[in-house]
Amino acid sequence: MLKQTLQQKLLQKLSPQQIQFIKLLQVPTVSLDARIKEELEENPALEDGSLTNMNDPVEEYPDRDPDDNFENQENDFEEEFSVDEYIQEDDYNDYSTNYGGDDDEDRKEIPIAVQDSFFESLQNQLDLLALSDKDYLVGQQIIGSLDDDGYLRRPILSLIDDLAFSQNVIAEEAEVETILKLIQDFEPAGIGARGLQECLLIQLRKKDQSNPIINQAIKVVEDYLEEFTKKHYDKIEKQLGVNSEELKDIINEILKLNPKPGDSGASAGKQLHVIPDFHIMNNDGTLHLTLNGRNAPELRVSRSYQEMFEHYEKAEKTDKKMKEAVQFVKQKLDSAKWFIDAIKQRQQTLLKTMNAIMEYQYDYFLTGDERLLKPMILKDIADKIEMDISTVSRVANSKYVQTEFGTFLLKSFFSEAIQTDSGEEVSNKEVKKILEECIANENKRKPLADEKLTEILKEKGYTIARRTVAKYREAMNIPVARLRKEL
Repeated sequence: MLKQTLQQKLLQKLSPQQIQFIKLLQVPTVSLDARIKEELEENPALEDGSLTNMNDPVEEYPDRDPDDNFENQENDFEEEFSVDEYIQEDDYNDYSTNYGGDDDEDRKEIPIAVQDSFFESLQNQLDLLALSDKDYLVGQQIIGSLDDDGYLRRPILSLIDDLAFSQNVIAEEAEVETILKLIQDFEPAGIGARGLQECLLIQLRKKDQSNPIINQAIKVVEDYLEEFTKKHYDKIEKQLGVNSEELKDIINEILKLNPKPGDSGASAGKQLHVIPDFHIMNNDGTLHLTLNGRNAPELRVSRSYQEMFEHYEKAEKTDKKMKEAVQFVKQKLDSAKWFIDAIKQRQQTLLKTMNAIMEYQYDYFLTGDERLLKPMILKDIADKIEMDISTVSRVANSKYVQTEFGTFLLKSFFSEAIQTDSGEEVSNKEVKKILEECIANENKRKPLADEKLTEILKEKGYTIARRTVAKYREAMNIPVARLRKEL
C-alpha cells in the first residue's frame, strides 16, 4: 500500500553568480582577456568601455551583493521591471580606476617573435629536394608522423599502410627507408631518429670523423649506451682501454648532443609568456602592492539596452510581445551586471589574498632571501582574510607575482613547517635551500649520498629522516648521487 510522506531537507547550493565568480577567480591574467571577449560576444548588453566614446553618458550599475540571485520577481508586471534599477543620472564612476593598478604602459601587448614552426622548417627543407611526386608524398607522411621530440615512433610498415589508405600511394619499405635517410640529414641534427641511440649517432656522424674522440664517442653510443646512461664509467674505461681524462673528453662530446632535437624548434612555439597578476615594489623599505591593469577591464552596461527600458516606460504594459522583449532585455542586463560584479569581486579577492601573503612574508619580499620564508599553509591566509581555503587555493595555484627578484607562482610561497633542534619552526624551503647549496658545492667525483646530506642537515640543527631528504631532493629534480657523478 502506497504511503505519502513529507520530508524536509536543508541543502546548500551555489548560485549561478557564485559559480561564475569562482570560475573567473581561477582564470590567470593571461587568459582573462579571452574570457572577457567571449562574454562580450555572447551578451550584447555588456560593452567594453575602452572601445566606446568616453563622452557618451555611461551608467554605473547599482551596488549590490554579487551573491544575490536576482530571482525574486513580483507578480505584478509593473514592479517586475523597473527602469530606475538600470537607468541613473550620469554619475558613472569607472570602477576600473579604483583598483590601484599599473600604468597604461603595463596594458600594452608584449610583442611575440614570428618564426617558422618545427614542422614548417622541415617542410621547407623537403621542398628544396628534387623528388618525384611519390617520394615527396612519402616525405610529407614521414614529417607528419614525427612527434614533438623529433622522433619517428611509428613503424615503417604503419607508414606504408597510411600512405596506401590516405594518399593512395603504394610504397615499398626500402623506398620509405631511403626518404627517411634524406630527412635524417635535415636540420636540426638528429631529426627522424627511431630511438635515442639512432638520434645520437646521427648527430655524431655529422661531426669530423677523423677526430679520434668522435670515433670513440660513436663506439660508446653504439656499444655501451646503457653503461653511459647509468654512469658506470669504470666499465667504459676498461672496455675502451682509455684513461679517465680521455674518457672525460668522450663523455663531454656526447653530452653536447641534443637528445630531443624537435624541442629546438618547437619549444619557442610552446613557451607561454608569464604575465604577472601582481607587482610588488620596494619603496625605501616599504612594500607597495599593485594589481596588473589587465585585471580591471573597463566594462559597462550597454546604453542601447538602457534605452530599450526607456522605450518600455512609454509603451503599453499589457502587450504580450512587449512583455517578452522586456524579459529578454532584463535577462541580458542582469547577466551583464552579474559579470561586472564578478570581475569586481575578483579584483577585490585577488588584492586581499595577495596583500595577506605579502604581509605574512614581508621579510622575504624585502630581501628575496628564501631562507626568510616563513612556514605558511593555505589555512594561514584563509584565516587572515576570513575566506574559505578553496578560495585561497584558486588564487595561489594560477597567479603570479612580479618582484625585484623575479616572477613567481604564488603557490611557491606556501610550505610546511619543520622544527629545529632549538624548537624553532622553519619552512621546509629553508631546508631545500641548504640541500641545494650542499649539492651545488659537492665534489662531483664523489657526490654526497642522501645519508651524508642527512648528517649535514643534522649538524646544522635540522633533524629529519633520510627518506625526507630523498623526497626533497626529488622535488627539486636532483638525481641520486651516482647519477650526479662526473669525471
